[in-house]
Amino acid sequence: MSGPAKNTAPRNRNRARFNLRGRVMLVVGALALCSFSLVGRAAYVQLINADFYQRQGNERFIRDIEIPTSRGMITDRNGEPVAVSSPVESIWCDPKELLKNPDRLPELAQALGEPLESLTRRVSQRAEKEFYYLKRRINPDEAKKILAHNVPGVYSKREFRRFYPQGEAMAHVLGFTNVDDNGQEGLELAFNDWLRGSSGGKKVIIDRRGRIVESVDLVKQSQPGKDLTLSIDRRIQFLAFRELRNALITNNASSGSAVVLDVATGEVLAMVNLPTFNPNAASLGKPDAHRNRAITDMIEPGSTIKPITAAAALVAGKVTPATQFNTAPGWIPNGKWRTTDTHNYGVLDVTGIIRKSSNVGAAKLAALVPDQQYYEFLRSFGYGQKTGSGFPGEAAGSLPPADRWCGTCKQTMSYGYGLSATPLQIAHAYATLGNGGRSIAPTFVKGQRNEPVQVLSPEIARQVVEMMQTVTEPGGTATQAAILGYHVAGKTGTARKASAGGYSREYFAFFAGLVPVDNPRFAMAVVIDNPTAGSYYGGLVSAPVFQKVMEGSLRLMDVPPDDIETWIAAQEKIEAKRRPLVAAVAAPAQPALPVPLSEDAP
Repeated sequence: MSGPAKNTAPRNRNRARFNLRGRVMLVVGALALCSFSLVGRAAYVQLINADFYQRQGNERFIRDIEIPTSRGMITDRNGEPVAVSSPVESIWCDPKELLKNPDRLPELAQALGEPLESLTRRVSQRAEKEFYYLKRRINPDEAKKILAHNVPGVYSKREFRRFYPQGEAMAHVLGFTNVDDNGQEGLELAFNDWLRGSSGGKKVIIDRRGRIVESVDLVKQSQPGKDLTLSIDRRIQFLAFRELRNALITNNASSGSAVVLDVATGEVLAMVNLPTFNPNAASLGKPDAHRNRAITDMIEPGSTIKPITAAAALVAGKVTPATQFNTAPGWIPNGKWRTTDTHNYGVLDVTGIIRKSSNVGAAKLAALVPDQQYYEFLRSFGYGQKTGSGFPGEAAGSLPPADRWCGTCKQTMSYGYGLSATPLQIAHAYATLGNGGRSIAPTFVKGQRNEPVQVLSPEIARQVVEMMQTVTEPGGTATQAAILGYHVAGKTGTARKASAGGYSREYFAFFAGLVPVDNPRFAMAVVIDNPTAGSYYGGLVSAPVFQKVMEGSLRLMDVPPDDIETWIAAQEKIEAKRRPLVAAVAAPAQPALPVPLSEDAP
């Protein structure tokens, strides 16, 4: 029995010794495996995926920030600024950081001048974002006051804001920019790519409060916008704005437009519309006020088309300026309607038709010209197509093709109904007459020269201009357009406004003209909508605007008189009236003669 007992004990000790060694080896193996894992992970982080983790670290300390740039300046033809960019500040925040300190929100709301509920709602809705504008394009001093509160997560950013020194006077020409400084209307929109430039970028190191500690690298150089020099003369622009405004007040009219062109170059010297808006105001008013009526509004041109009709008859070889027409009894049939004159003018030559503005005479002139030829002639003067000015939203007008004319269309077109045009188109047509029959597309850029197209012989153009000169002379319909010392050529127009199913009792009053006649420098078109103060005739409502604006423009541009005899005669007349007054004032007082003393005097 003792034998087996002795043999059992050693076997248990060996088993215990074997299990201990295994466990030690297991632990050592596990530790070795962990060590290898850690070394492998470190190698992966430090060597294999080092770029990724470096990027992640940089994103927490290095930021790419935009370098803002200013928009190009716009000047008038004389270098006077009409649109400039001024530096402003925009307040932004990191919503994640800001919401970590909700107790600072009331203080921030007060600094921003905003209700706490509104600020809290705005920031909370963007809690997952890292960038959000709180207030944009404010005065730098105001931004400093907000930042002085040191609210965590609130910062500022330099931006630029557009400022228009001429305000309302040039609002429709220039347009305006949005909050991101991109053009939205007018020339700001047309030349947006030229003006806006391109922002730069740089890498910076920031601290945990978002403050820039150090600039690391310039990623992209900022490129400021290019400057733009307009053909507009701000002096003529303001003159036209003032006189048009006065005319609307005097005539109790609803709106108006005026366009001044340089005849020889096609440059737009002034373009004014009323009502207008203030492009510098926080609120730009109703969108309807932003419309550049001189470019976008299509209106029937009325009697301003008659010189073009006369030119078409002259080109067709059917008449001469002296050809006579019997307009009696003051009307002719036109389908089931009548074409009528305001008076029975009897026999008129072509010049007389223009001077008296005879609808009957114009209809008889147009009847001599083949339909297709008349249509193509009107097209050559720019009717029914855009002028090519490049202004955003420019309307083409309306001129139906000859094959679509009804039985009465041609006759009504001859005196300005049944087609439509913009004020710019009317001014452009008259500039073509004044330029010896050469059509030049209007431009808003100084020095830009569009290729002229000869659409009318210089001789016929001269004849038509001389006919229009009689309109502003005694016996014409626009004597109020006359300018002392200058020959003026022009044409009045009065057109009823189209309405549903026909025409209303409201009117457009027109005047379009050229000055000086001997060598036309300016072409101007004036349109006044719905004058209600008594008169609605173009010669009484619109012609005075032309006279005042052109008189000032001729003086500003140093254009010499072409009617020096009349000017001298007028000066002599004024001088003759002045002489007696001067003599009476300057006559020396008669000295008092001494009275001899009587002999009885002491």
